[in-house]
Amino acid sequence: MTGRRRIRSTFLPRLLPRRIRAGALATGALVACASLAAGCGIVPGATGGSGDDPITVMTWAPENTATTNKPGMPAFAQAYARWVNAQGGLNGRRLHVLTCNDRNDTVAAARCARRAVQENAVAVVGSYSVHADSFLPTLEGAGIPYIGGYGITNDEFTSPLSYPVNGGQPVLLAGLGRTLAGTCGPVTLIRPDTIAGDQLPPLLDSGLEAGGHAPTGDLRAAEDATAYGEEARQALQRTTTDPAKPGCVVPALGDRTGTFMDSFRRVRSDYPDVRTATVLGSVDQTTIDASGGASGPYEGSYVTGWYPAASDARWKPMKKVIKEEAFGDNRIDPADAGVQTTWIAYTVFRQAVESLGDGEVTADTVTEALNGGLKVDTGGLTPTLRWKFQDELAAVGFPRLVNANVTLQVVREGRLVSARNGFTDVTRTLREADLA
Repeated sequence: MTGRRRIRSTFLPRLLPRRIRAGALATGALVACASLAAGCGIVPGATGGSGDDPITVMTWAPENTATTNKPGMPAFAQAYARWVNAQGGLNGRRLHVLTCNDRNDTVAAARCARRAVQENAVAVVGSYSVHADSFLPTLEGAGIPYIGGYGITNDEFTSPLSYPVNGGQPVLLAGLGRTLAGTCGPVTLIRPDTIAGDQLPPLLDSGLEAGGHAPTGDLRAAEDATAYGEEARQALQRTTTDPAKPGCVVPALGDRTGTFMDSFRRVRSDYPDVRTATVLGSVDQTTIDASGGASGPYEGSYVTGWYPAASDARWKPMKKVIKEEAFGDNRIDPADAGVQTTWIAYTVFRQAVESLGDGEVTADTVTEALNGGLKVDTGGLTPTLRWKFQDELAAVGFPRLVNANVTLQVVREGRLVSARNGFTDVTRTLREADLA
């Protein structure tokens, strides 16, 4: 490729730890509010009200943009609030959900965070944004916890006020590598030609090498291309060098994965058979349906995910909420990983509030509950969740990553179904990865 390499990637923003500065920010904000009271909407940590006041939270995600859109996340959050309130609320108090469109834009993301502070939100729950640098400093300064972000940025696994419910892209790639190690000949990764994209091969290699496989072939591609014919041909050439063992092509281009697969479908007939594989977020059931289902390019592909397949019985409580409070709302797809993450995030928030009993519900008390050893049961959708300041993966730059489990799915007859029972824990794989 030629030209200047772009720095930011919407697939996986930088994987370098951010400075842990919540305490200093909170202290600075308190001093500023004390001296400039007229300019501050609230005192950090004192959000949310008390007594019988509603409990206010916010959920944000991009909508109506030219890139990634996750309208189902805020739509489901509002449906969840209606359902909870119909059951009597949280500890007898109504749940008030604010929503915000982050527009896949740094300015809009920062605006959403400021609105959360101004509206006295006690938490931001089940949200999606690639602009952590724009919203996390504001939340940290106000002491507002960020519960169950989608896991698309590394900052979600380093900020002391972030409480992720999944392992984000790192666990998906490490888990995929472990799967492909035993089934593939040569493996080629197609990834963004960006600084952030440079971090992807080591994550995939960590899984491949754990299974005794050679490292992946690294193929860079523009993350905003409208066609990938040349990259598809190069990937096929690299993965068909061993006639005895078909190779695997792994596109990891975020929203452009579908564009790559369209180009791949057009040229693959000129080469021997290979398998394809990718990670959740680059493909879901909607993507598979739109590409032709069983006759499309994803048939037979392996896909690593964070949670059980959408057909699993453990999703019944979430589907019940959708049926009762959002029937006919086509923004909410129970198979969408964003909607699923929002359900789990609100499960965490509900248990945190319930643990407070009749006590005050504020950003501080919710944070204290989460930091105080609360164990969250998600009904088997994840392992029991519990956050410590420094967890097992702190040494490799992910101190807040507490759920390193992945599931393996496969596209069979046009449907994304489970390929293996249960979860695979990739903690050890990531711990031994060379991410320098």
